[in-house]
Amino acid sequence: MKKIAVYPGSFDPITNGHIDLIERGLRCFDELIILVGYNPTKTFLFTVEERIAIIKELVGENPRLKVDSYSGLIVDYVDKMDANIILRGLRAMSDFEYEFQMALINRKLHRSIETVFLMTGAQWFYVNSRIIKEAASMGGSVRGLVPENVLRRLKEKYPGFKNNS
Repeated sequence: MKKIAVYPGSFDPITNGHIDLIERGLRCFDELIILVGYNPTKTFLFTVEERIAIIKELVGENPRLKVDSYSGLIVDYVDKMDANIILRGLRAMSDFEYEFQMALINRKLHRSIETVFLMTGAQWFYVNSRIIKEAASMGGSVRGLVPENVLRRLKEKYPGFKNNS
């Protein structure tokens, strides 16, 4: 039986920390679905379609990877895809508390779905999409923290953004 994991997130924008988790997830699972989520409580810089396009450009044609989007309960999507694993990354204790709660409710909603946590690589411990957007919006360089195609897209969104230092 194939081990299929779903890696959900907003990916607004995708960071090198996300890429690290995707690469490591592929070492653990036969297939990985990167699931771009809709969250009505968040304001996004990039549309769902833009985020999917950015991720597809990064991952290329890999038969073990799929990029998709979904607006319902994650457990319903995981079940629909015949997967049974949700992959999540952890950076800090604050991540753990939130992710632990989410894993518990997902387990309550669907008993056969497991959540697997991977620690973020040490060099990406402080990187998240929110601080990337904040730094870029104020003209700061985030080179080395996000892929090159994200740097180009950030320049389009923030004309004062420096992507060369």
